[in-house]
Amino acid sequence: MAENNLFQLKIITPERVFFEGEVKMVEFNTTEGEIGIYKGHIPLTVIVDPGILTITTEEGPRNAALHAGFAEILPDKVTILAELVEWPSEIDAKRAEAAKERAEQRLANKGPEIDVDRATIALKKAICRLNSLN
Repeated sequence: MAENNLFQLKIITPERVFFEGEVKMVEFNTTEGEIGIYKGHIPLTVIVDPGILTITTEEGPRNAALHAGFAEILPDKVTILAELVEWPSEIDAKRAEAAKERAEQRLANKGPEIDVDRATIALKKAICRLNSLN
């Protein structure tokens, strides 16, 4: 008999339950670097950093843009509380490209009125959206 290597993944945003189901693996960025989680992972709580979220189910991998939040990792369950998560089909490529260009311009023309941290986060989010389309 095959061993069950699946665990529960639940991804919640303020607007919706983005994903809920059994998965083989989940990968995403944290403030400490990229993390990949399989069933049996040690308990951990991490801060999510903008990047590509890869959810691997028995049907195969599926990518989304994950923007920020927190994740609770337990041996048989992972819960991600996210600010925003988007499937590629939900992303407007032209709008994401325009946001990227605006953020790059703000960072290039640093003036006293520019919030560098905010512009940096906006740039990360725009790049995340664009990368998820590939």
